[in-house]
Amino acid sequence: MDRSLSSRRGPVSVLSCFPPPVGRDVAIAVLKPLRAAVGNPNRHSLLHTDRQVRWTMEVLCYGLTLPLEGNTVRLCVDVYTDWLTALVSPRDSIPPPISREPNLYVQKILQHLYSLFLPRSDQVSPVYLYLYQQVLCAVRSMARESSMMSRDTWESLLLFLLRINHAMLAPPTAAGDLSQLSMEVLLEVWLLSCARCFPSRCLWQTCGQALSGWRHQPVVVEQWSRVVAALTSRLLLLSFGPSFPRLKVPDVDAALIPADLDDGWVPETWFRILHMFSNPVDLTRPSQEELLSRRDGRLPNMFFRAMREVSTLVDAFLGVTVVNKEPTEQLLPIMGTRAASTYAGLTARIHFRDRLPSLGVAVTRSPFKDHLPSYGISRPRSGSAPPTPVNILSMPSAPPYITSPPLHKRQLKPTDVSKTTIKPPMMTLHHHWKSSSHPATHTPPLSTCSRPSPSPLRCNVDSLLHLFGSWLFDAALINRDSASESDVPVISERWASGQAEACGTLCRIFSCKKTSEDVLPVYLSRFYQALLQGLQVWEGACLPVLASILLNSTCLFCCDLTGINLLLPSFVSALEIVLLDSSRELLRFKGFVSLVDLRRASIQVMLSLLPLPLQFGSIRLEVLPDSRFSGDNVTAGSFLGLKPRLLSVLIGALQTETDASNTQVILAAMLNLVLDSAVVQASGQASGQAQKLGESSLSKWTSGTSTSRRTTGTTVQSNEAGVLWVQVVRLLTQRLTAHWKNEAAVCLSALEVLGGLAKVEVRVEEAERRRAISSVCSYIVFQCSRPPPLHSRDLHSIIVTAFYCLNVWLTQHPAVLNHQDCLLEVLEIVELGLSGSKSRQEQEVRCKEEKDLTPVSLRVKEAAEVTLSCVMQVSGIFRFDEGSLNEDALIGLSGLDYSSLKKFRYFVVDSSVILGILEQPPGPENAWCPSLTVLIRGPSGCRTWTLQLHLQPREDRRHTQQTLIAEPHGIVQEDYGIQCGSKYQLFPESINRVPLVKADLSIPPLNKAVSEEVQKQLEHLRTVLKKQRQFETQPHVSSCPVFTTTHRPPPPVSNCQTARLFLSHLGLLTPETLKDPGTSGVPAQLVALDLSLPGFSEDLRHLDQLSSRTCDSAFVLYMRAGQRTSAEILRNVESSCSVPSHFLDFLSSLGQPVEASHHQGRGISSSRPEFPAVLGNSGGSVFNGEKFVLKFTDVLTEITFIVPSSSSSSSSSSSAPHKFDWLKRLEEAGQLTESQSNLQRQLSQDSESKVLIVWVELFEDIDFFPLSDLLSDMTTQTPTSSSSNILLIFIHPLKTGLYRICCRRKTTSKFSIIVPLVSGSVVSKRCLGFLVRETVINCCHRRWLESDSAPPPHIRRKHMISDMILRYCSRRSEPAFYSSLFHSL
Repeated sequence: MDRSLSSRRGPVSVLSCFPPPVGRDVAIAVLKPLRAAVGNPNRHSLLHTDRQVRWTMEVLCYGLTLPLEGNTVRLCVDVYTDWLTALVSPRDSIPPPISREPNLYVQKILQHLYSLFLPRSDQVSPVYLYLYQQVLCAVRSMARESSMMSRDTWESLLLFLLRINHAMLAPPTAAGDLSQLSMEVLLEVWLLSCARCFPSRCLWQTCGQALSGWRHQPVVVEQWSRVVAALTSRLLLLSFGPSFPRLKVPDVDAALIPADLDDGWVPETWFRILHMFSNPVDLTRPSQEELLSRRDGRLPNMFFRAMREVSTLVDAFLGVTVVNKEPTEQLLPIMGTRAASTYAGLTARIHFRDRLPSLGVAVTRSPFKDHLPSYGISRPRSGSAPPTPVNILSMPSAPPYITSPPLHKRQLKPTDVSKTTIKPPMMTLHHHWKSSSHPATHTPPLSTCSRPSPSPLRCNVDSLLHLFGSWLFDAALINRDSASESDVPVISERWASGQAEACGTLCRIFSCKKTSEDVLPVYLSRFYQALLQGLQVWEGACLPVLASILLNSTCLFCCDLTGINLLLPSFVSALEIVLLDSSRELLRFKGFVSLVDLRRASIQVMLSLLPLPLQFGSIRLEVLPDSRFSGDNVTAGSFLGLKPRLLSVLIGALQTETDASNTQVILAAMLNLVLDSAVVQASGQASGQAQKLGESSLSKWTSGTSTSRRTTGTTVQSNEAGVLWVQVVRLLTQRLTAHWKNEAAVCLSALEVLGGLAKVEVRVEEAERRRAISSVCSYIVFQCSRPPPLHSRDLHSIIVTAFYCLNVWLTQHPAVLNHQDCLLEVLEIVELGLSGSKSRQEQEVRCKEEKDLTPVSLRVKEAAEVTLSCVMQVSGIFRFDEGSLNEDALIGLSGLDYSSLKKFRYFVVDSSVILGILEQPPGPENAWCPSLTVLIRGPSGCRTWTLQLHLQPREDRRHTQQTLIAEPHGIVQEDYGIQCGSKYQLFPESINRVPLVKADLSIPPLNKAVSEEVQKQLEHLRTVLKKQRQFETQPHVSSCPVFTTTHRPPPPVSNCQTARLFLSHLGLLTPETLKDPGTSGVPAQLVALDLSLPGFSEDLRHLDQLSSRTCDSAFVLYMRAGQRTSAEILRNVESSCSVPSHFLDFLSSLGQPVEASHHQGRGISSSRPEFPAVLGNSGGSVFNGEKFVLKFTDVLTEITFIVPSSSSSSSSSSSAPHKFDWLKRLEEAGQLTESQSNLQRQLSQDSESKVLIVWVELFEDIDFFPLSDLLSDMTTQTPTSSSSNILLIFIHPLKTGLYRICCRRKTTSKFSIIVPLVSGSVVSKRCLGFLVRETVINCCHRRWLESDSAPPPHIRRKHMISDMILRYCSRRSEPAFYSSLFHSL
């Protein structure tokens, strides 16, 4: 360092050679006349020559060294500060020599003024503070306003400020109150010099050496941070342009940057001032003398603040816009009360960096992102720890060859950590803007707000590491660079805050790696080395560093970093500490981090790790055998070896989680893992080693579940997926009924996950499925039995969702209804939903006709009706088949012409079912068995029955069995229903083996019940009958001829009014059923419809086109790298050369191709076209809705997937940008579900939900997705439609063969998280299509729950049937009605 800075002596005046009284008297005598001219522009100076001025300055120089008791020093300061204005605006009161050569004299004045700042005994007096401030303000004003300063003057001024700051800040003790103003003036003047006269290299070096000696002072870090942040904001604007997110700094800080600073000098100024502070890690290596003199804890404090400023700069370069937030100092090392209070009084101004939360800066998001769900809602009590895990499953222990030591060997000792990091810093550390006498309120500093994705315009990872990498890596590896391993715990205690900040910043940098970006191997190796050290979990591990890594690594495994899987075992061990350990262990993090945020980040990390074991299988996983990192010598294993531990973490996290948002994310991960395991096992991809490992490990946590059991018709073999499925279903149903009853959002997600698990194909016992159905039924009973004050729309939505979940289980597993107890329980739940109570109570049994119909709500009643319909459709009565026949199809099959349409008779039963009866004309082949065909149209759909009346036994009618309807062919993708073979008999087969009882002998045989007289008469009768038989067998004996005739039945009636017989057999042709009940608006039980009225056939066709399923649509788009406009995106699917093959595989997994033109005849649909044949050479544009769409259909839902493309007409007509008429395609796709344009438009107005599935090549292009342009094409067609509920599912393929998911939802719903796909999920190709479909189904179901204008499908059909009754009801009298039944049409 320059000796001029460290020198404690100022300039020596000639008066110092005389005795002190002489010098004092001379100074007083000279200053009195000079003072009169100060500040008075009308007075002329008494000094006219250079010699006079130099002699006077010798006197003033001596006067500055005098004590502050009199006015001498103050007068000297007044005179000198007045003469400094010669460089700004010369006046007559200033001596002419100074006005002629101001730069020369100002340099001498600055040298003399330094004497004022030399150490003196009266520095704490108010006079000294006033003079100090007066000089600093004078030189700052001179630097701001002067335009005549030469380079020598600038260097003298900067050196003067460096010397006075060095005199104040260099001592190891705390600086005085004026240190902030002194440092602020130095940096401001330095920036002014950069704009007007750039400092020399020597001066930069001197300043850097000086700041290296001042870094123990908090004010140095604060003022340096202000300047660096302001310069960074200016630099970002110049380097990246106005479209890059700006670093927002306070106006007072932005004013520090001179307006005339040339843009060319900004980068060099920024770089030099940034490195003026040198490496902050040097604070951790002070000399022994400095370490002894600085035991007040300020060095760790300054190290943390410096690393936090570096972290802020990194976020700025990543494009994360920082906003002001309250300061958090709890993460700082443990300091004494004296040191904390000393630091608290250093400054009264809250700066923007002090208001940034540590390691989790809040951000300003774009308008679209303001609507995204926030996972920052903490539902549990403040400061509460997760409860002890429920003892449902025992956690699995790691196999011997797992890559990390067992959990019990890696737990931390509370007694050791309580002496170091667990000591609550908020009990001793106070916020610097509050009085030191009041303790600060605890705010966890490591809280992670919902951070947006970094700007796509951000710089590369290597560029950031070139700037900040050396500092960050050195700070992150402090422990490794220590002299001995014994020093590690001590260093961790002192420097944990700064080290945690550095590790978190490194994780954020590497997590922001772009898709096509490569990172230098040297940076990757150092980064992995730092994380391996920070993820230590044995004794003495640094918990703040561990928490910081987890908080900032939520997407680290989703960035395709080379060799990132090396960290997999260490991350799994860290997740076990956070998500599995008991409350006592987890509470150790509470002193410096929010437990909810820490667990949320850990869950996000777990989402990206779950598919790795099944994806890589038995591939060897390399691990560094370094005891300093792992705590034990471990051997390398396979990826599959980590699967049991991840399962334990997942299940344990669900058992211990109390936050609603975190719980929903865990539920989504569970469905993903169970599905992936089931698909892998079904496809036979799991190796023998994996199966052996799974069986041995799972057997330890299945709670005694047998691995080889046999039930009726079902054989459950040893299988990992089945055992996992059973345990997950048990866990979910148990917690649903015991822990989550009051959490509406969690209940919705849990029920949706249960519905998804019902669709997973695994081999389990049938009793497990019945147990799940019973749990859902019990949950419905509990929710319905809540007191009336607790009933709300949210509660009813949960009940409706539970009924929907029950419907999924019943339709997916109809065999459970063969069990009488299960069927009875389901029917009781249906009764509860319809009437509000059960007929069979604990004490009494009430008949259904005696109960009052008081359902919980109309929505619950409608949901119960759907469940009853499902029971009737899957319980063996008949197949559920949406593909019914209409009148035109029946006429074609029967051989009649279309003029026979009027031969149908139409009746309405119970105001809900329309019967269309076609009496088949008699013929020679069916004259003996009258037949008819019935079209049954009800709320649950349209069914076709053929009935024949037989007067012969079943064994003799086989040759007469005829059916008008061929084997039905529907569009349901799975075969529901049961084919039951029955053997008819009058008595049981075991009737002869049943022993007789006394009751069987109550009726005596005939031979014992008659008297002797009657017995004689019977004997006589037998004798007569015997003789008559003999006579009849000999006709030739008689003289008269005998004629014998054969009695034959009369010919069958050719016209027997089959419709009348059918209605009569149903009991509908009675006076009670035809009589008007007299209630206004309520028709009779049986009502005939007049099909001659105009519009009847059209309304009937419209009723057939109303689906009984929930019908929804979703759009699939492909976004190539760098695309920004909708026209470019829509053109991608025109050719298969523009899209990769795995995108086409994804399309094929969504549904099957369906022709739009042939969908009207859904009941007699031909064989479906295959996906490759329909696709051809297109990239998916063939499914744009013009000819084909992709359709997925099950019993309850129907989803149409449309792949929008540029229309050929728009591309050839004009050169204007291509606009795709989405609504037109939506209406055409709606014909596949509704086929009624006016109704579809009505539904599009009611439906505010839009689902867009976007395949992106570059993950950072998500922020450039032109959503507004694509939606504008939709809103221009329907001005009344709203876009307030939009779900965007972005799918990004990774190099590992997995897929990264990003979900963005613009909604006003309070239930913002939709499972099973959530942001941060990583899924395999095997499960992608299924999970996307489930997410779309759940999103649309949520929309139905929240909408009041979109009734369920069966209610829409019921309303239309009611309208048809009122419009086409026959007005005939009762006799006329009976008479019409006897006449043929």
